[in-house]
Amino acid sequence: MSDELLTIKQTASLLKVTDSVIKEMINTKVFDTTKKGSTYKIKKDDVDEWLANLNDNELEHLALKRSVCKFSDYFKAKNIILEFDADNKYEAIAEMSKKAKEIKAVRDHRWLYKVVVAREDLVSTAIGKGVALLHPRHFHPQKIKKPTILFGRSKQEVEFSAIDNKPVKLYFLLLLHDDIQHLFSISYISKLLMNDEILEDLMEETDPKEIVEILTKDVGNL
Repeated sequence: MSDELLTIKQTASLLKVTDSVIKEMINTKVFDTTKKGSTYKIKKDDVDEWLANLNDNELEHLALKRSVCKFSDYFKAKNIILEFDADNKYEAIAEMSKKAKEIKAVRDHRWLYKVVVAREDLVSTAIGKGVALLHPRHFHPQKIKKPTILFGRSKQEVEFSAIDNKPVKLYFLLLLHDDIQHLFSISYISKLLMNDEILEDLMEETDPKEIVEILTKDVGNL
């Protein structure tokens, strides 16, 4: 038996989930805690035993929570731009590109605009239901400072040659470094957007922090 104790953050890192997941597990008595000063600690043996005894459903649920954690690495409230003006898809891409520079995801928004437009001109990234998943055609880890996902909402609906012929109002801009990050993010967002309630909330919510919550809370429905 080991006497090693983990902080909430260390436990979250070990399980590859967010701190809030560990706090929820403490509140529901999954893990007991020991208070050291002002810090709560969890026995590593308890974490190892819990992992070793998970059933298939619990393993699946843990995997979903890990997906949220991974998505949260790329997506923050500061990455959101709401109610911007755009009369066409090029203006929408320009606004999203400027936001990427504003949050320091890229140094040059003009370069980003060009590569995203070049991808869009090949085939539309509008996936239907008023949503576009914008991204460059190729990966540019030297140009993109860190893997980042932006979310935007335009005031007007914009024609985007979507597969369902519906105009677009919601935009995700995927600025990622490799295929693994890209495929994960496309899958995560696409599954979320199958839920019409989530889509409706994204169309109406005005608080960026609430939008982050919308995109990370309903893991059980993925």
